[in-house]
Amino acid sequence: MAGTLYLVATPIGNLGDLSIRVAETLDEVDFIAAEDTRVTVKLLNHLGLKKPMVSYYRHNAGTRGDELVARLLAGESCALVTDAGTPAISDPGEELVAQCAAQDIPVVPIPGPCAFVSALAASGLPTGRFTFEGFLAMNKKNRRAHLESLRGEERTMLFHEAPHKLLATLRDLAETFGPDRRIALCRELTKLHEEIRRTTLGQAVEHYAANPPKGEFVLVIEGAPPKGEESCTMEDGLALVAKLRGEGWSTRDAVKEAAAVCKLSRKALYDLAVSGKE
Repeated sequence: MAGTLYLVATPIGNLGDLSIRVAETLDEVDFIAAEDTRVTVKLLNHLGLKKPMVSYYRHNAGTRGDELVARLLAGESCALVTDAGTPAISDPGEELVAQCAAQDIPVVPIPGPCAFVSALAASGLPTGRFTFEGFLAMNKKNRRAHLESLRGEERTMLFHEAPHKLLATLRDLAETFGPDRRIALCRELTKLHEEIRRTTLGQAVEHYAANPPKGEFVLVIEGAPPKGEESCTMEDGLALVAKLRGEGWSTRDAVKEAAAVCKLSRKALYDLAVSGKE
């Protein structure tokens, strides 16, 4: 009888997110397939466990995947882990899962932390329908082609991004989707310097041009307005604010209403509305 492949989600920063089931699974399997054994051994030390480990990452997934499948078919059980988060999501583990599915090897997910799900939940943007796009290409031409394919995407979009690429990516995003498109930049989630910045693409470019980013980011970007629905500009929002003020609304309430109607950043609209009064 074949063994079982367990997909074990590990903390994305805070070891307090380890579940009892994760600890029990890591203790019970025959061996662990890890993205980086040096990272996983720290996790095992925290749990007081010692287990045989093999590396499994993008550059050895082809040959190592065949080895893992052979061991699973021989009856051994394996826990697949990444350095942080849920394996097989934007990760070569998806190839191993496909191999196991083709061989009728049981695959059991052990749920836990996932950076992009955590970011989406805390973003303040629509969560009912979304698309996870992973990391954008480093090559500028390929990156822009990817973004261009998403120009009319109505679902909330999520990307992973590294700090050294963030500013270039934000500039491309602003050029593709417009500077007024809302974004939540979720940095170092669950870690000491966790930060969620809710703003617009244009304002994000300005901020990080002046403040070099640090840490890993999940970018949560508002989708396009539904087809056939006119999108508002900041000028449209300001015009509605002026109209509501003329009807006796306070500036704050007028901005709140106009931002909701026009689907604009409340803070950006408020700043423009206040500066226009002075």
